[in-house]
Amino acid sequence: MSVETPAIQAEDLCKFYGRFAAIRNVSFSIPMGQVVAFLGPNGAGKSTTMKILTGYMAPTSGVARILGHDVAADRLAAANKFGYLPENGPLYADMSPRSFLNFMGSARGMSAATLMRRVDDVIDLCFLKSVVGKPISKLSKGFRQRVGLAQALLHDPPILIMDEPTAGLDPNQVREVRALIRRLGESKTILLSTHILQEVDAVAQRVLVVDEGRIRFDGAISEFRRGAPDLDSHFAKLTGHASATA
Repeated sequence: MSVETPAIQAEDLCKFYGRFAAIRNVSFSIPMGQVVAFLGPNGAGKSTTMKILTGYMAPTSGVARILGHDVAADRLAAANKFGYLPENGPLYADMSPRSFLNFMGSARGMSAATLMRRVDDVIDLCFLKSVVGKPISKLSKGFRQRVGLAQALLHDPPILIMDEPTAGLDPNQVREVRALIRRLGESKTILLSTHILQEVDAVAQRVLVVDEGRIRFDGAISEFRRGAPDLDSHFAKLTGHASATA
């Protein structure tokens, strides 16, 4: 595989429900080593794009690739290269974080020795030691989000795809999760879906903006800021809501 192979690639992705287009001709390419914020209003097409990139949903047309692997045609090879944290990802509430991680690692076919080492690694990385034996049902939303992220990191993938990782968290939990994302971004490629503009300044190097199923902006964060008094104004302009902020 060429060193130039993009980490994440979307080529003319479309998803139709009858005549309704959830996304239309979405294309972008993310090289290894970037942290990219995927912005858009609610219902803009962020989650649909994420689900297609991770193989949880088939596109109507177009191709999604992870490190050169066609997600639809070679799902298992692609899945080995990324970790996915969906919004409000399902967890087994009666399990403890450790038992849940062991279960997920076994489902991935990880060897016993590797699994033991990686479970300890992600428990440390996601600061789960204080709750590792408690039922997940008893954990705060912030801790549950960390368990979901630990699951996404368990097989040590080079790519992370996260859908609204700070949604519903309190300010302290948001700071903790953002700090963890920044740390992970030092060694991994990250695509981070959010509608919170503060997330951009906090963690990202590049911005993608989607609205009404189409890409409206793709560029560096410095370019995203250019020509607008603040991020909110530029975002409103790109998504057709400038009059609401005037």
